[in-house]
Amino acid sequence: MRADHRAVEPPITRAGGEPRPRRIYAKTATRKRQIVEAATAVFASKGYNGGSLREIATQIDVALTSLVHHFPQKIDLLQAVLEHADNVGNGPFHDNCRTHGLRYGVLDLVERNFDHPELLRLLAVLATECSAPDHPGHMWFVERYERSRADFSAKFAFDQARGLVPASLDPADLAEGLISVWDGAQLQWLIDPSRNRMVAMMELYLNSIGATSVN
Repeated sequence: MRADHRAVEPPITRAGGEPRPRRIYAKTATRKRQIVEAATAVFASKGYNGGSLREIATQIDVALTSLVHHFPQKIDLLQAVLEHADNVGNGPFHDNCRTHGLRYGVLDLVERNFDHPELLRLLAVLATECSAPDHPGHMWFVERYERSRADFSAKFAFDQARGLVPASLDPADLAEGLISVWDGAQLQWLIDPSRNRMVAMMELYLNSIGATSVN
């Protein structure tokens, strides 16, 4: 039997002989990011039910099969879009709250959110749509609000221990009030951008509960 002398391509290696990561991983991450960004635009304008996977694929000029390869089900894409929208701009928030107090952290985040109106609109549109108990994204929002209430409650309690918030107030009530004012002011701004009162309304709420920042 003749030996098979066909050349076999050696693996790409770094200096020292270690395998070099394939570029496919970077390409996959780039493609997934493009899909999430396109889905964000479509869901923000048409909602989850109104936006189709085919339309999202068309936005970035890829085949529907390519999109489904990365996100096999529409709910998978919804989850990725919501996580992306929730995380953008939140980087310094927790550090600011820990270092300077919740008042400082909240007002700083409100200011930075003005740079991401499309993500705020997406969350507002989908929160309304997902209020239906049978919606695929319903539990995501239920759990998001639960996490938000618990997180803000813990931050208020931490500030009470530092004397930045009156100790006589219930941290859980403060957290729920903060979320309610924030969501309401944000929605009004999205509907009418000329009514730029988000910062003022948040300051009014924080003043009303006596919240201060670290000097």
